[in-house]
Amino acid sequence: MAKFEHVQVPEDGEKITVAADGTLQTPDKPVIAFIEGDGTGRDIWRASKMVFDAAVKHCYGAAREVAWMEIFAGEKANSVCGNYLPDETLEAIQEYHVAIKGPLTTPVGGGFRSLNVTLRQRLDLFACVRPVRYFPGVPSPVKEPGKVDMVIFRENTEDVYSGLELQEGTEEAKKLIEFCREAYGWNIRPDSGIGIKPVSIQGSKRIIRAAINYALKHGRKSVTLVHKGNIMKFTEGAFRKWGYDLVREEFSDVAVGWEDCGGDPGGKLLVKDTIADIFLQQILTRPTEFDVIATMNLNGDYMSDALAAQVGGIGIAPGANINYENGMAIFEATHGTAPKYADLDQVNPSSVILSGIMMFEHLGWTEVSEAIIQAMTRTFANKTVTYDFERLMTGATLLKCSEFGQKVIENL
Repeated sequence: MAKFEHVQVPEDGEKITVAADGTLQTPDKPVIAFIEGDGTGRDIWRASKMVFDAAVKHCYGAAREVAWMEIFAGEKANSVCGNYLPDETLEAIQEYHVAIKGPLTTPVGGGFRSLNVTLRQRLDLFACVRPVRYFPGVPSPVKEPGKVDMVIFRENTEDVYSGLELQEGTEEAKKLIEFCREAYGWNIRPDSGIGIKPVSIQGSKRIIRAAINYALKHGRKSVTLVHKGNIMKFTEGAFRKWGYDLVREEFSDVAVGWEDCGGDPGGKLLVKDTIADIFLQQILTRPTEFDVIATMNLNGDYMSDALAAQVGGIGIAPGANINYENGMAIFEATHGTAPKYADLDQVNPSSVILSGIMMFEHLGWTEVSEAIIQAMTRTFANKTVTYDFERLMTGATLLKCSEFGQKVIENL
């Protein structure tokens, strides 16, 4: 067991272990790490933890309990540890396997790189998983939000998010521009910043494999590979090709690609593809045609938020970053820190609560996941909501962040 300077390990908790196939072995009192988050994260975490503890007790009585272990990232980490992302935070997640976090501060245009991206890449959490579903009663900008029921698998470690960039005007950028001109005949404007977009066979196949396995496990009908391969033929086009290759190599008994069946899977899981811009149109016009989505990093970022908007916004959008090969996972709020609302007990905690539902499913505590889903459904249907929804609804009851958490508990 690692020794930590600032992290205090619960004495009565037990470690989660991982089987050879990557599945978790969860004890009755697992140690689960949490990062409360910056800004509104403090309010959101308090409300969410209250729901999690109540739901576990509701389902299991005294037989099971979470031993929460605080780890640090973001502004609190800088205050406590003198570093926005201490090494011991990464070590704690590696040792205890599962963590859940609130939103973390990331400056736009300068300063340190995204802490969220750094956590995903340093821990090789290659799958960003974002389920998007509608809860009746939640205000939505579309006519039939109930038709949206998708799960996005976004590749987390490659693409333009991998951080391979050179600033305009630097000697490094000038050298690369000159090299590209001499070696490949590429005419890049000399006043350009440069970014490199890696998309690998390994990275592509493992995110598509995870999406297919999820679809099979949950009885989904299709997996759609979303790409811009008509333009970026050797990165996004290759992602599409490697996906169809994977189906033939590893899943031919249970799945079939569109290319090999003409759209008639004959009872197998259908794997198909579409262009990214067409996808963004059709999730509005024909959302029932999509089920599980596999895509690259930047596409997945756009698509996740666009779909979340259809069912009520990123305030109720859960997210998980998972390595399905070793079971390690971080579950997280998908929205920002909203610092002007910090410590006012106003914001909607649903993103972290719904991410907790994913976490309990990952742990194998499905009874807890189902109980929270039912309680959230009742809470929204009764129009007992925080200010972001109350202002868009007729006859709603305005609740504070903590009061919303308590209402969910009452509805268990």
